[in-house]
Amino acid sequence: MTARPFREASIDLGAIAHNVRELRRQLDGTLVMAVVKSGGYGHGAIPVARTAVESGADWLGVVEISEAIQLRDAGITAPVLAWLHGPEASFDEAIAADIDIGVSYLGQLDRVAAASGTAMVQLKVDTGLGRNGAADSEWPEFFAAAAAHERAGRIRVRGLWSHLSNSGEVEDLEQVAAFERAVELAKASGLNPGILHLAATAGALRVPRSRFDLVRIGLGIYGLSPFDDASSADLGLRPALELSAAIASVKRVSAGSGVSYGHDYRTATETGLALVPLGYGDGIPRHASGRGPVSINGRRYRVAGRVAMDQFVVDIGDDDVAIGDRAVLIGDPTTGAPSAEDWAAAADTINYEIVTRLGGRIEWTYRT
Repeated sequence: MTARPFREASIDLGAIAHNVRELRRQLDGTLVMAVVKSGGYGHGAIPVARTAVESGADWLGVVEISEAIQLRDAGITAPVLAWLHGPEASFDEAIAADIDIGVSYLGQLDRVAAASGTAMVQLKVDTGLGRNGAADSEWPEFFAAAAAHERAGRIRVRGLWSHLSNSGEVEDLEQVAAFERAVELAKASGLNPGILHLAATAGALRVPRSRFDLVRIGLGIYGLSPFDDASSADLGLRPALELSAAIASVKRVSAGSGVSYGHDYRTATETGLALVPLGYGDGIPRHASGRGPVSINGRRYRVAGRVAMDQFVVDIGDDDVAIGDRAVLIGDPTTGAPSAEDWAAAADTINYEIVTRLGGRIEWTYRT
């Protein structure tokens, strides 16, 4: 039997497949883009992308062209959109690899049109999030220029899109209305974008009017919830990530012993201490010092003292814990494991950040 890695992020691709199928079912025929940016939200872009496409995802979404090229180099031929580009980015490789290019402003549009070949373009408009995307005052010129480039054969406008701010029903619906205005103006300018998309996971599930032709599902395919008032299980989703490590040391200490830097934690009684070989160098948030949850042999503990670069300590009391036992930091809460949401609460952040920050010496493994 092969030994498990010292520090392991174990990804359940069966859960990814389930989540894609379940979300497609709930979205009742709307096209689905599986977003695999940032290394597949810390789960591994290529294995997740393959599984998502095999399970019914129609598109893949990434941020940078380099991420899209990695998918192509891995033999993944599904449609891919890449949408955030540096001011000097070259678009030739993306065009040659049949990658759709998200375009957010006029100067960028002109540079894409000047690249070699005919670019597949998806125009992004800002409908209220305030990030990238053409502002509404720029839409007439933006759309007119896109139509001119398309007539000249330099680009083909395959989509028009934006992003909800998830600020509540009223503002989300205002953004839907703004997007509808952008669509009408684009069509009046001579464009016929074939794919309209506005919603990510949260909007897709809670704002049906925002679905249009396609929804971009990121967090949801990893089995995590974008909502404070609904768990993954409530949404019919299964978390795919289990983060664990082998206990590296166990010792007994006397009452009043200080633990980790600064001695923020001191033992109340004689007790056992277990050392977990994960730290902020691996993406474990230092802000979760004294609060982060850990499961060892089915029992819950908290980080004792400060998270260090390479390790943290757990006060195990008189429990029977041995070197080599697994400490589970993140898993499926329906099994009793701590969740990404638990760590987010401990670090005063969001589950998105918890899973995407993982790295360092962690080894990724995959199971189906």
